[in-house]
Amino acid sequence: MGKTRGRRYLAPIALAGVFGLVLTGCAEGGSDTPGASGSAGGTVRISGGITGSEADLLQQSFDGFTKDTGIEVVYTGDKGFEGNIVTKVTGGDAPDLAIVPQPGLLKTLIGTGDVVKAPSAVDKAVDENWSPDWKAYGTVDGTFYAAPMLANVKGYVWYSPAKFKEWGVEVPKTWDDLLTLTKTIQEKSGAAPWCAGFESGNASGWPGTDWIEDLVLRQSGTGVYDDWVAGKVKFTDQPIADAFTAAGKILLNPSYVNAGFGDVKSINSTAFADVAAKVADGTCALTHQASFLSSNFLDVKTADGKAPTVAPDGDVYAFVLPGMQEGESQIEAGGEFVAAFNDNEATQKVQEFMTSADFANARVKLGGVISANKKADPSNASSEFLTDAMKLLQDEKTTVRFDASDLMPATVGSGSFWKGMVDWIDGKDQATVLSDIQAGYNN
Repeated sequence: MGKTRGRRYLAPIALAGVFGLVLTGCAEGGSDTPGASGSAGGTVRISGGITGSEADLLQQSFDGFTKDTGIEVVYTGDKGFEGNIVTKVTGGDAPDLAIVPQPGLLKTLIGTGDVVKAPSAVDKAVDENWSPDWKAYGTVDGTFYAAPMLANVKGYVWYSPAKFKEWGVEVPKTWDDLLTLTKTIQEKSGAAPWCAGFESGNASGWPGTDWIEDLVLRQSGTGVYDDWVAGKVKFTDQPIADAFTAAGKILLNPSYVNAGFGDVKSINSTAFADVAAKVADGTCALTHQASFLSSNFLDVKTADGKAPTVAPDGDVYAFVLPGMQEGESQIEAGGEFVAAFNDNEATQKVQEFMTSADFANARVKLGGVISANKKADPSNASSEFLTDAMKLLQDEKTTVRFDASDLMPATVGSGSFWKGMVDWIDGKDQATVLSDIQAGYNN
């Protein structure tokens, strides 16, 4: 997730560089590894919203760095990070570093006066290893604060290639094809084809915003999308209402959701990552989720009790949510940024390490992720899917826009928009939901 959340509008991403999913890497030494000689010592605390097995890999990725520098890195994952970090910072309990999942939240943290400017070594490394757009997302009012760390490709539809073959269906080329596919699977299987989960603690509702953002981009184009991000197009305007209506053809249809979990309202009580298990065991035919869902398949089993293979001819794979016209290639992306709350030597060394190509490549090799670092090699990815995702983002023909909710003011993007998605699933009138979300700009 992430760009600059306030009213400030940044130019759209036109990437030739690589995005990535969950970053970090285990230092293997080498000229790109800062602090490889000598011993700085000390402990650096990092806080973020990465939890579970991904948090374990994130912590593991610092083992080599600790060995080289003597600096111990302690990562603490918090499922309610977005709602808790500002309180901790203003209450005097800030970590040394925070992995911030939205530029809007980053701007809020910078507004407390506690985030320190990125050191020159980090500034230089980001110039070398990321596209200018990524640096801009960590910059507020002309000052660079936070280096990019995570990125993910949004707008994937996960499915079972074997089931598609069994049903005699193919990957759809347009949005209308997707609706036809949904109807066909429902008729052939006699069950709801889609599963969805909007539950994410204090961040509940965010998976729904991805649906809307994808559809605004596909239905109304980049101009409307950019104006929506900038606040020039309101949630109550027709293009946004049209996106909700389109998403509702799937998410509000009791014949189409919520496979393996219940009815439409069960979407709000289903954890966003839990859909992976239902796709893997064949209970759910389709789910809309970002590239990072690939890491969740590492922890689930197929109906045969084995780990699912993620491949075009495997147990699960994914296609990009199609556009209105065949051949369109439009991608929404998200990411995270590393902000510091002090300028201690140890903190700065960790910051610099986290911008290195060694770090990015090593984390990619650990599995389940891709890296935003331009010097990261797609061949290091742990699956064909992740390699494809990285290459997709490197393709200059791909239209890329950053996650809209992450660019909006926090009162909207991670406030009224998230809440509005939950209310919409719960059955609140769409016009009222849109009005309620727009009201977040007044808070």
